[in-house]
Parts: sequence; structure tokens; C-alpha cells
Amino acid sequence: MVRNGIDLLDSQALKNHRIGLVSNYSSVNSKGELLIDVLLSDGLTLRKLFVPEHGLYLAADGEKISDSLHPRLGIPVISIYGTRDEVSCEMLEDVDLVIYDIQDVGLRYYTFIYALANMMKAAARCGVKFIVLDRFNLLGRKVFGPRMPEGVNSIIGGYELPVQYGLTTGELALYYKKYLRLDMELEIVRCENWNGEAFPETGVFWNVPSPNLPTFSSLLCYAGMCFFEATNLSVGRGTTKPFEFLGAPWINEDDMYQYLRRRFPNLLCRKRQFIPQYREYAHTVCNGIEFFPKQDDNFFEIAVALFEYFERYDEFRVDDQRLEIFTGVKDFMKNKEKFLNFKLHSYFQYIEDILLYGAKLKS
Repeated sequence: MVRNGIDLLDSQALKNHRIGLVSNYSSVNSKGELLIDVLLSDGLTLRKLFVPEHGLYLAADGEKISDSLHPRLGIPVISIYGTRDEVSCEMLEDVDLVIYDIQDVGLRYYTFIYALANMMKAAARCGVKFIVLDRFNLLGRKVFGPRMPEGVNSIIGGYELPVQYGLTTGELALYYKKYLRLDMELEIVRCENWNGEAFPETGVFWNVPSPNLPTFSSLLCYAGMCFFEATNLSVGRGTTKPFEFLGAPWINEDDMYQYLRRRFPNLLCRKRQFIPQYREYAHTVCNGIEFFPKQDDNFFEIAVALFEYFERYDEFRVDDQRLEIFTGVKDFMKNKEKFLNFKLHSYFQYIEDILLYGAKLKS
């Protein structure tokens, strides 16, 4: 079984440190024990907790996460999502070590990976040691999609990462250190027994990364269906199967289904009506599709084909600026082929000296 860095941390070596922990509900070991509890039971000193989107307790999407005090420990819980531009040295003044352990999903529009970048920049600026507890990539070693254009950085895309980047958490930290030219003390507690396989082959339990990714199937669909959050379609938020549903009240589900069957004969899907309980079309019947994804389905290609399909509807609307941030392609609706006809040689060359596990990335 694969073991993540949290299972291999030598906490005894950290006893003389004042620790700031970047963590959330996903920071559990192979026994299901929270890192906070493990560190405290080993006698370590926790001074502050820093939390990304969804906070410490898996808050619903869109819910504002404010600074607070931990109800049991009485230490500050500081939000690093959407409330401030950067982490200041003042926030780290009583901390001499930052530990990062959060489950990400291997896609560049997942906000947690920018919490990692922001905390690393703060640690470098303030002279604080930084430890990353490595976690394997749930989607494996495969890389796909164009790199984000240089200089374009947001909470859902930046640092010239491809859409699916194929790195572990520790490798991503090394990428940031190199890309951002950070002068810092960075330590990676490497995970064990991982050879580039995706989640189902690891023997690890599904550690829910966020409210709308309750299963590995939802993650497979999220890879491409997330782009439709820049449109007036529902991606199934507010249902029991987020990103596995796609639709709107004005869609002809029979026509949509037949289109997908022609374009992707091996894709398992069905016609579906669904009613979101919040977000787009809340409490309204949407017509569309339910996906039953397999690991070899390419939901990036499926998404591009569906964008072509939806152009036949007068009701279809696209936020071009937001879609550009998701895809990394300017004027995406006019340049969809650029998303599929990408070249990643520069990315492979850039990261070949920072891979921890020796296995080559696959495009």
C-alpha cells in the first residue's frame, strides 16, 4: 500500500519548534488520525493553523472562511483563501517551522495548490523552515493540457502549470521553489511505494478532498467538466453527483446523448434529468447527461466536444475571461483546437531534475 508523508513523519525531531500547520479535514494518516492530534499527542507545540478554501471542517463551496480560534485548542486559525493577498511575516512571527499537509487532486484549477505556493513564498520571505508531507497524485503521472501563459496567475491557474500536472505534493513544492526562485529551507517527507499509479491502484482509502469531489468518479469528471463553470450550465453542484451530471433546462437531452454516443462510442453515459438544490438552476429540472467515468476516458476531449455541441443553442452563454483562466487558451471558443494540440516539451525539461520518484511523466 502507498504511504503518504504524514505516515512517515518523525515528529520527535520537531519537538523544539514552534509550529504553524497548513492543514484541513484531509490531513489524516493511513489510520484515519488527524495530523493535529498526532502532533499534539507527540508533545509538539502548535502555535497556528492556516486553512485553505473550505476551511478546517469541509465547509460548503462558496462559504466565506474567516479567521477564528480553534474551539478545542484555543490557537489562531487563519484563513489563506480569498481574504488576503499574501501571508505576512506578522502572521508567522511566533512560528519557526511551517508544516504543509493537504490532499490536492492533480489539476491546476484546484485552489489548494495556490495555498501551498503562497505559504512557501511567505516562509521564504520571513526566513521560516518549511516541511511538506508528500502525497501521491490521485490522477497518477499523466500530464495533459497547455501550460498556463507566463505571467497569468490566479487562484485557479498560474505558474505555467499544465492543466493536469502529474506531480506529487512534494514535487509541486520543488517546482514552486525553482519557478519562483525561492531562497528557503524546504524539506520533503516523501511518500513510499508509489510508482505513478492512480488512486484505485494504491490501496489507500478515498480521502475526500473537497465537498464537490466526494468520489474518485467525480474527480475523473471534474477534470474537464469544471470548464463548464464558466458557462450557464449546471455541472451538478447541489446534487449527489457533482461533475457527473451536466445539463440545463433548455437542453434537448435526447440530442445531446446521441451526439456523445457518436463522438465517443466507448463512453458510458445516460440521459438524465436532475434538480440542483443550490447554485445554477436551483430547484429547477435540468435536462442533460449523467457520466459513468472510466480511468481511460479523457474528459478534456469530451469537454471540448461538448463546447462544440452547445454552440447550437441560442441560450448557451460563456464567460470568456473565466474560461480562459480555466483552460489557459485565449478566446477558447474560437481556438478550441489549441487546447488539445498542446506541446509540453518545455514542461518536461523544466521538471526532470525535481521528480522524486524517477518515473517519467506521460503526456
